Amino acid sequence: MDRETVGSVNRGRLQVEVRTEGRSEIVKPVGELDHHTADLLRAPLEEAIERGRVRVVIDCSQLEFCDSTGLNVLLGARLKAEAGGGGVHLAGMLPVVARVFEITGAEAVFTVHDSVEAALVH
Repeated sequence: MDRETVGSVNRGRLQVEVRTEGRSEIVKPVGELDHHTADLLRAPLEEAIERGRVRVVIDCSQLEFCDSTGLNVLLGARLKAEAGGGGVHLAGMLPVVARVFEITGAEAVFTVHDSVEAALVH
């Protein structure tokens, strides 16, 4: 499969890695997603959607914390992607983050996969 590394940005408690794989953009937040770091994730998600990526996969395997601001970034990205004919898929959520999605009911509006690999084949 065609892989291209797009970049990585770091702001203290959150690092965001972005890579392209085929027609999918994989965005990997590492650390804590909260009101202090949300813009660091918002920017690459919006850029991926603007580039017309059909599938944006958010690799949550190293996302250790997500508050309501972070959740809103993900929900906003999902709405923008779907409006453009694409979708946002979540992959590899740690239990602490999955619990936030469960409590808020947000898991019902996302396609959630066990791994990035599973998200790329669906």
